[in-house]
Amino acid sequence: MGDVTPPLLRMSESTPTRLWNDSATLSELCAAIGWGAVGATCNPVIALAALRADLVRWERRIQQAAADHRGLANEVAIGWQMVRELSAEAADPLMAIFERERGRNGRFSIQTDPHLYDDEAGLVAQALDFAALAPNMIVKIPATAAGIRAMEEATYRGVTINATVSFTVAQALAVAEAVERGLNRRESEGLETTSMGPVCTIMVGRLDDWLKDVVAREHVLLDPGHLEWAGLAVFKRAYRLLIDRGLRTRLLAAAFRNHMHWSELVGGDVVVSPPFSWQLRLNASGIEPVERIDIPPRRETVAELYGNLSDFRRSYDPDGLAPDDFTSFGATRRTMRQFLAATDDLARLVRDAVLPDPAEPDVTVH
Repeated sequence: MGDVTPPLLRMSESTPTRLWNDSATLSELCAAIGWGAVGATCNPVIALAALRADLVRWERRIQQAAADHRGLANEVAIGWQMVRELSAEAADPLMAIFERERGRNGRFSIQTDPHLYDDEAGLVAQALDFAALAPNMIVKIPATAAGIRAMEEATYRGVTINATVSFTVAQALAVAEAVERGLNRRESEGLETTSMGPVCTIMVGRLDDWLKDVVAREHVLLDPGHLEWAGLAVFKRAYRLLIDRGLRTRLLAAAFRNHMHWSELVGGDVVVSPPFSWQLRLNASGIEPVERIDIPPRRETVAELYGNLSDFRRSYDPDGLAPDDFTSFGATRRTMRQFLAATDDLARLVRDAVLPDPAEPDVTVH
């Protein structure tokens, strides 16, 4: 009889690659921990899904928060208070891992308000606020020009960073260099850095999605399957460059679209963060977690992408984008708009709990 250990657990036990759960829903996080997960990631879309998954409980909490702060709070403020509470709650199951691994893992990611993407001071202030919610918080800051500057300052001030809204080699390098500057500033003042575990997310599947839309819009014909490798090619190149340059930030793969976004990255000192539904699929697949991080994509695949898609060149080349261009990159703009829409939906969720639509049945008057 073959090994019945789930593939994700085998990976966690036999390679340096670490599993983080891409969900803030407690039942999913606890199941993922059983498969070797040592962290969790969140964003505005995920936070909203977690609140909706336990809506009755969170509606009561929203109503109580509104009553406690009557005349002071608004929908946005109450919504972000729910995100704070949700995140602190989800961080708790990871505390034992955090203590065992001395801060490198065992962290829960909470994302800064996407409205602050161009506000360095606002990002730093919110990062400090969020980091204080629990010892094992890791704070997501977008890899925009302002976000890169905020990462250095927040790192210097002791916040462990998870860079997000990142799709390119240039962004990964800018993030890792900014974090390194922050770490070096701390060390020069005798401040502790060994318990900090910074990561830089590359949204591999979202880059693939964007390039597929570009191909359709521009009527480009590529060999079948080549676009499935775009995000992986960027991730593997960034991984090698970070190692070669001695940068201490780990890469994290997010936005899964196919099993290669896991199987091709096994063996690296990286984090993979599949949504819970993908964890179920990967564990049921029987795919052996073989170390493949150092096996590059086929040259002809990269050559075809590079020769036909300017946005792939911009994402793949280390100098393909300047920091001032990060926000204008198509995948960045699309993702930021989705995150902004989720914060609007969060405000609507609060409104529906505090001031229900009178046309809906079974409305309770408070």
